[in-house]
Amino acid sequence: MFLLSGTGIGDVAIGRALVLDRDEIEINLRHLTEDEVEQEVIRFRKAVSRARNKLESMRDELPEHAPAELSAFLGAHVLMLEDPLLIDQTIGTIRRDLINAEVALRRQEESLKQVFDTINDDYLRSKKNDIAQVVERVQTELSSNSSQLFALSDELDDRIIVVNDLTPADTVHFRNKHMAGFITNLGGPISHTAILARSLKLPAVVGLHGAGRLIRDNDMLVIDGRTGTVVVAPGERILQQYRQRREHAEKLYAGLKTLREVPAISEDNVRVALLANIELPEDIDSAVKAGADGVGLYRTEFMFMNREAPDEEEQYAAYSDAAVRINGSVTIRTLDLGADKQVDGGRSDAYSTVNPALGLRAVRLCLSNPGLFIPQLRAILRASVHGNIRIMIPMLSSLNELDQVLELVREVKNTLSRECVEFRPDIAIGGMIEVPAAAVAADLFARKLDFLSLGTNDLIQYTLAIDRVDDEVNYLYDPLHPAVLRLIRHTIEAGENQGIPVSMCGEMAGDPGYTQLLLGLGLREFSMDPATLLQVKREVLRTRVTPITDTTRKSLYDSDNNSLRSLVENARTH
Repeated sequence: MFLLSGTGIGDVAIGRALVLDRDEIEINLRHLTEDEVEQEVIRFRKAVSRARNKLESMRDELPEHAPAELSAFLGAHVLMLEDPLLIDQTIGTIRRDLINAEVALRRQEESLKQVFDTINDDYLRSKKNDIAQVVERVQTELSSNSSQLFALSDELDDRIIVVNDLTPADTVHFRNKHMAGFITNLGGPISHTAILARSLKLPAVVGLHGAGRLIRDNDMLVIDGRTGTVVVAPGERILQQYRQRREHAEKLYAGLKTLREVPAISEDNVRVALLANIELPEDIDSAVKAGADGVGLYRTEFMFMNREAPDEEEQYAAYSDAAVRINGSVTIRTLDLGADKQVDGGRSDAYSTVNPALGLRAVRLCLSNPGLFIPQLRAILRASVHGNIRIMIPMLSSLNELDQVLELVREVKNTLSRECVEFRPDIAIGGMIEVPAAAVAADLFARKLDFLSLGTNDLIQYTLAIDRVDDEVNYLYDPLHPAVLRLIRHTIEAGENQGIPVSMCGEMAGDPGYTQLLLGLGLREFSMDPATLLQVKREVLRTRVTPITDTTRKSLYDSDNNSLRSLVENARTH
């Protein structure tokens, strides 16, 4: 028996390993004559068309009960196969360089990945994996190389798949094959693979580098999704312990659906708001099905990326749709792109940033580009008459930035008034606290804002000076670091003193292991992926907040925080 560790999702899976290797598609450079170019372009277009048709067929055949995330991911991949940045640029390379489609596509893939690498937001940067998967599908069509994944028999008989990575299309293919769980070499806590695993309630360990080399076909495996551990060749005693834990977890998950209409109120009568993070229109359905009290984070970036910027009318339609369909507040985060200067995802070759995480991004980018920012503000304000919409400004670091944003909002309101365009004049404006400077000065920001929202993904990275998607340092990523917890408490306290709400929309908010800890720190608004909302609600319902508060706040100033770590571990094992 031996153990392997990665990033865990879900609970327990037990089964025999099915180790799969995607056949590496060999790509060789082939120079074309002028007479061959147009025929090569036709070959490429046909391959793209076949790949797109297969994805559309998978999406159309999804059953009604399939998680909305599956349709959203497949739809995103279909859109990528229609994106001029991927398709037209590849064709341009074929014609300009007189080379075969496979090499031209590979070059464009690398170019697009470099753009995504400049984006500081973890969630957005992880989307470069989608490019790789879409490109792989086209390369497969070009080479007529069928994936081993799709040559499997009809039933997987509770096997645990061990593979380099799983695409959304793979997941659709496996949906009715009784897969017990999966292990991938690639991926992280916010990768598409992890998101799909959560939505499908599949135990998984992702980012387990070298899994395919260390695990053999038919090895007995145990996936412990809570700890991110894979037990290879466990003994009978260990197997029995995990079987009992799995049975217990299955009973708990079966009861979660009954909590949908139950208010999130603790045992000692503390009311908690549970909100959803959304990105695509399909996510709204997931939020409604989970019984979310509203939307705490509406990411707007994907209306802008890899395309021309959407105009005001397109944005207005999207924001209005969310406001009408969500029963509660809808918090729209203004554009939070990274350091790339061009909205369509391209960059000037003359422009480069040594550290894009500290460069022109989020509110800085918006203030430097009013032509980008003002149409979005106009669209949000116009949509505000259709529901309870709020505006949230990302990555605030100075009061001067905030003053500029507030003045710009005032100017947009005045313009709309002159145009006799309806909007809510009292629309709430809040700021994301994700830079340590903003957390330390949260009391100053709270005086000028209607609400605050803790973006813990960035706050933790900036505070600890680490990149959690960098394999060499992500072991330092620690949400329980005393400095992080004190900044969280300081921000919540600033909101309490000013009488404004403070929410959290980072990954901590959606992890039920941290629910009691965050309640103890004073958090009363949680925003998360809809797939985890009912698990967090269960934790709220069984928590007595008063004693947790005493324990938590005393521990903030202990020489160690072992009691807080124990609190989190206990929550994850019960």
